[in-house]
Amino acid sequence: WYLFCREQQDALEAKQAEEVKLRDTYLEKKKLAVNLDLYKQQLNEIDSSFGALLKQLPNKAQVAALLVEISQSGLGRGLQSELFQPGQEVVQDFYAELPITIKLNGSYHDLGAFAGDVAKLSRIVTLNNLAISANKQSPDAPLTMDAVVKTFRYLEEEEIAAKRRADKAAGGGKK
Repeated sequence: WYLFCREQQDALEAKQAEEVKLRDTYLEKKKLAVNLDLYKQQLNEIDSSFGALLKQLPNKAQVAALLVEISQSGLGRGLQSELFQPGQEVVQDFYAELPITIKLNGSYHDLGAFAGDVAKLSRIVTLNNLAISANKQSPDAPLTMDAVVKTFRYLEEEEIAAKRRADKAAGGGKK
């Protein structure tokens, strides 16, 4: 038995272990296949919501109009603008961030309404580093709001490619 059957017994045990592994793999893939339609539906929903979010990011040509909208939101509320200074654009993976430093004077309710107007803009705009202060010399004077308004824009394909080339060149130089 040892000379003739032992080798075949070892091969049989190996095949039985392989069968258990293959059965487990089959069951995992069967679970995935059963939910395939659900996964496809979720992917379509994600694609549509991603497309809707991308539409909220202006392109390069629309940024100027968005800056005017932000400025008009303050003027429309009767706020006095002391500072409206666009900063240097910060390029990320697939979008660019444009910070705008603002300083506005007005009543508490007008400042709040301005923040609400900015939130209602059709594009993605955030108010950051928000500080509201009172004039200490005259309590009747309007409040001052200092903030950084950030808007975002989607990078064009050429800009994304240029960024990848620059990142690759920078990464290659570090090695």
